[in-house]
Amino acid sequence: MRIVVYCQHVLGMGHLFRTLAIVGALAGHERLLVLGGPRTPAAVPEGVALLRLPELSMDAGFGALSLSGAALDAVRRERRETLEAALGAFAPDVFYVELYPFGRKAFEFELLPAIEAVRRGGGRVVSGVRDILVEKKDQAGYEARVLERLGKYFDGVCVHADPALFRLDATFSRAKDIPVPVRYTGYVAGAAQAVRTAAAVRRELGVASGRELVAASAGGGKVGGELLAALLAAARDSPRLSRAALRVFSGPFCPDDVFSGLVAAAAALPDARVARFADAFPDILAACDLSVSLAGYNTVMALVAAGARGLVLPFDQNREQRMRATRLAELGLLGLLAPHDLAPPVLAARCVAALGAPRPPKAAIDLDGARGTAAALASF
Repeated sequence: MRIVVYCQHVLGMGHLFRTLAIVGALAGHERLLVLGGPRTPAAVPEGVALLRLPELSMDAGFGALSLSGAALDAVRRERRETLEAALGAFAPDVFYVELYPFGRKAFEFELLPAIEAVRRGGGRVVSGVRDILVEKKDQAGYEARVLERLGKYFDGVCVHADPALFRLDATFSRAKDIPVPVRYTGYVAGAAQAVRTAAAVRRELGVASGRELVAASAGGGKVGGELLAALLAAARDSPRLSRAALRVFSGPFCPDDVFSGLVAAAAALPDARVARFADAFPDILAACDLSVSLAGYNTVMALVAAGARGLVLPFDQNREQRMRATRLAELGLLGLLAPHDLAPPVLAARCVAALGAPRPPKAAIDLDGARGTAAALASF
């Protein structure tokens, strides 16, 4: 098939990494990946054609796009025309749209004309959505609008979840009214590469033999710097943490002043290093003795897939991360941090306790969502 995959990430990188995993699982099909968010160091799978639209993102409060006024109007026009031209030339059998219409309403200016063009050409249009949706001020109106858009423009929905953990109706009350087929694909979880052993990964990170490895991360990095700073502060006063190899990944969008502060804090420790990004991060999770991170979808599912010890701090602007992390904590698959746990003595104690605990049990959760999505798209 000829498949176009559209992804617009606006704050972090979770949507992007899920999309890249799905595009990779679609190997064997002719693939065009359309990206419209900020550039990242993430690699596009081999054999995938890439279209980068002029960048648009949102502020940390999801309150406004990164451009406004005449500049925004010009970018909107360029993006819309570029996307329509690319779809006309590619003539997709399937147009897979990440999140919309469950989110990304601000991008209807380009998505609705694109979807209409694909449908006129005989292509199918499929929406992809994660397990938990963020809450809306007018939930009833929001759900009615989503159902209207699905009925008018879409041929199916892929839910990147295992219904044994979360069903879509947990946060979308009218899920049973969705007028097109719905497929649960399993969770899209980054998997460690079997060809790279834990010992090899640790050597690449400069971890001395016999030393514990603590990995810390903050997703895209626009938020989460306080967690990374708290961990470095906790290590100064904890003998066990200070002896560990601390590898801190701030995220490519971490503000420069925050990044500089992390580098300075790491320099005061025996073996702490800070980088903005790491390739094959699931390999690091599989090799580490403890991960300390924000609780984004991708990170927690990669943790679960790796069977790694993890402490996660949910982003509390909305319910999504806390709901998922709480359920996984109840299953004994990770530890949950609260803001008061960021006090250095408290965080140090939580880390030392986690290092001394057994690794989590194997999760009875479908984590093969990339391949599941590829199969679902073929069925549509």
